[in-house]
Amino acid sequence: MNERPFSALAAQLPLALRFPPDQRFETYIAAPEGTLAQLQALAQGRGIASSVYIAGAAATGKSHLLLATCAEAEAAGLRTAYLPLSAAAGRLRDALDAFEHADLVALDGLEAIAGDREDEIALFDAHNRARDAGRSLLYAARAMPDALDLVLPDLRSRLSQCVRIALEPLDDDGRADVLRVRAQRRGLQLEDAAIDWLLKRVDRDLVSLTSMLDRLDRESLAAQRRLTVPFLRSVLG
Repeated sequence: MNERPFSALAAQLPLALRFPPDQRFETYIAAPEGTLAQLQALAQGRGIASSVYIAGAAATGKSHLLLATCAEAEAAGLRTAYLPLSAAAGRLRDALDAFEHADLVALDGLEAIAGDREDEIALFDAHNRARDAGRSLLYAARAMPDALDLVLPDLRSRLSQCVRIALEPLDDDGRADVLRVRAQRRGLQLEDAAIDWLLKRVDRDLVSLTSMLDRLDRESLAAQRRLTVPFLRSVLG
């Protein structure tokens, strides 16, 4: 029996499974001025730019913005594809071919393929085809194009022509806002004292904080307890 391509199978998944509900524009905290408007325009097919490049250190919310843009685009009736490049390194041409007909392709983690000449050529070719066909591209990497270890000058040139957005790490106030917003979306009440306790005792990157909040949601539901500092101490130690 022939297997359908991944893109066809993914299209049948509910939006919330492909793009987690926490990863939306309204839950992104402290975006640089104009960033959300730019990405919303890209998602709705009304932006001037057809390619956007987001750079930032680990845990600055790059994946969040890519997934939010895909979700917004799908809600507008566009076909989207989200690809973490670490999962396609060494075989990028095949992966990109599977998403050839998407209106918006979001490519996350460009550093994963930097230095692989064949992958870089595949990405250069895909970028040119998308531009010529009027399709949109959204990139994310830990550094701007000039700082990536790319071996293909033409690819660096194409990426440098994208609209570029630089993200900065959140401070503690920003992390507290992230916890507060995501707790509220789960129907949880997270007191300021509990937030302060968490930020002093757990990993502060956004992935760890969100994973920890998922665990606390399950534990509080099972124990029928509010998220107070004593309860957090009993669960997390």
